Amino acid sequence: MHNIKPILKPALLASAIVLSLSGCQQSLNQTADASNSMVSDAYEGQSFTNPLYNNGADPWLEYFDGNYYLTTTTWTSQLVMRKAPTLAGLAEATPVYLWSETDPARCCNFWAYEFHRLKGPDGYRWYMMFTSGKQENLDGQHLSVLESAGDDPMGPYQFKGSPMPDSWNIDGNYLQHNGKLYLLWSEWQGDEQLNWIAEMVNPWTITGPRVVLSRPELPWEISGRKVNEGAEVLKRNGRTFVVYSASYCDTPDYKLGLLELTGDDPLNPADWTKYDKPVFERANGVYGPGHNGFFKSPDNKEDWLVYHGNNKATDGCSATRSLRAQPFSWHDDGTPNFGQPVPEGQVIAAPSGENGPITAVPQGADWLLRNGQGQCLSVVDGAPAAVNCSAQSALKIDPTMGEYYRLVTRQGQYIGLGLNGAAEAGPWRNKVRQQWRFAATETAAWQLINKASDTALQIPGCNTEQGCSDWQLLPAGKVAISSSHSGKVLSVAAGQTAGAAKVSQTGWQNRPDQHWQFSQTEQGTLQLRNASNTELCMAVEAQSLAAGAPVVMAACDAKASHWLLQPNSYGSMRLVSAHSKAVLEVPACALADDTELKQAPLAADSFCQRFHIRAIN
Repeated sequence: MHNIKPILKPALLASAIVLSLSGCQQSLNQTADASNSMVSDAYEGQSFTNPLYNNGADPWLEYFDGNYYLTTTTWTSQLVMRKAPTLAGLAEATPVYLWSETDPARCCNFWAYEFHRLKGPDGYRWYMMFTSGKQENLDGQHLSVLESAGDDPMGPYQFKGSPMPDSWNIDGNYLQHNGKLYLLWSEWQGDEQLNWIAEMVNPWTITGPRVVLSRPELPWEISGRKVNEGAEVLKRNGRTFVVYSASYCDTPDYKLGLLELTGDDPLNPADWTKYDKPVFERANGVYGPGHNGFFKSPDNKEDWLVYHGNNKATDGCSATRSLRAQPFSWHDDGTPNFGQPVPEGQVIAAPSGENGPITAVPQGADWLLRNGQGQCLSVVDGAPAAVNCSAQSALKIDPTMGEYYRLVTRQGQYIGLGLNGAAEAGPWRNKVRQQWRFAATETAAWQLINKASDTALQIPGCNTEQGCSDWQLLPAGKVAISSSHSGKVLSVAAGQTAGAAKVSQTGWQNRPDQHWQFSQTEQGTLQLRNASNTELCMAVEAQSLAAGAPVVMAACDAKASHWLLQPNSYGSMRLVSAHSKAVLEVPACALADDTELKQAPLAADSFCQRFHIRAIN
């Protein structure tokens, strides 16, 4: 391994990187020797209050591989997801845009996302089902389905199809029963909005008859309008329930009802039993509680309900609906007991198991953290160490809150500090001392600053004068680079010559020109090669210093082919040109496919200049 040499003068590097990092210089001036002082043993997010946040209609929440993932209705043409290792953390989590649409037939009015891990044609994938339609009105609303590139709920996602593109249908969900997959949805028939069911041949295509699952026929189901919608599946002890929303959402009497599959054929209406009373309705100053989902606590011991509600009887189907969550139990007869909505401001304990010990490896790209000695950060015999770089030394750099991250090995060992300030590794225990932020140095490297001690990570035996505590970021293996604003990925137009092939954004289709490989130079900078032509590197056209210059694929010996990665809040990265000191940008935050990327001056709060490195299969 070669030692890493700085390519930028300190002042130039600072102008390119340090601007968005608050307080990093103060941290770097502090001593890294924390062994003589005790470190805080505080936990994160031990409780929360409802609402978690406002404008949180139609929520869907999953806990998977050490993180909560959440979507809510946006009303726009963009799909937004929040992610956090604690339920309380979702209240402050930065929204990440995973998908955007410009096709006029399905571009707008995004509602009611649900993402489910199902076994598709290529193995387990996340299938994101949501409602969208025409921009001018709501008459064309219908379901669409996206498929993830791998096992990460954050995508990237590819459009797969619409189960019923030519009719009005909303609130899609999946039911798995006896090895078959079924679609649940809501659709009007006359003056009634009904829940329907049909069998599926894959997660985006239905087959056979469309059967009515439930219709609004009881007095508590017809307040305002006759509505059954939002059918959600709940299974326990071999029993299959469907919890649905009833009455018009614009009234305070929007509420939840209950069905049970008491026979064995989901397509036979006689095999379903409807309970005659609502199971969750307004109380304690919460109005219109509905459109719910279910999730399990991290230790799988508790059942939780997530739903939206209003704090005024006069609020309805608008952005006033806020996100709420609470645990629920079970009646002696085996049916769910949701109780009543918890009053706003009442403290609710965090789901059980959030404090671990958790060894689950979070989803995301693999990273190598290389120091000035050419070694990589890893864990050996339960302690952080610098080792020879290989695929086995790759880490997950998993965002927690704000600018902080978790560093996780492939074996689920989380790097942190012990109470004595010494570096250690072990299961996730939801401790502040297991979180780190990146602080810029005077080279193309970073120090890792602990959230509890505000000191830099030190490896035992490290001589800091040799740069062994300064770490450079290198994505490992094949990745996609996704815009934090549009959710589209960096792509290269085919059939163009070197120096002219423009880098643009397009929807994920798993094409070779959407696959990227990072490599590190002796100067510590990064070069980006594309699978469509590995002889070329991403560069600023004609080595221009001008704002607005296009980004192209050019010869790898070009000065403008060198880049730096700048970590930002919540897992996003900026790509900084080492030549021009400008940053990669999607001009005007465009959502359209084939928008060409440019270089631009740093704008600290611009999502147009932020990207996510995504794992792909």
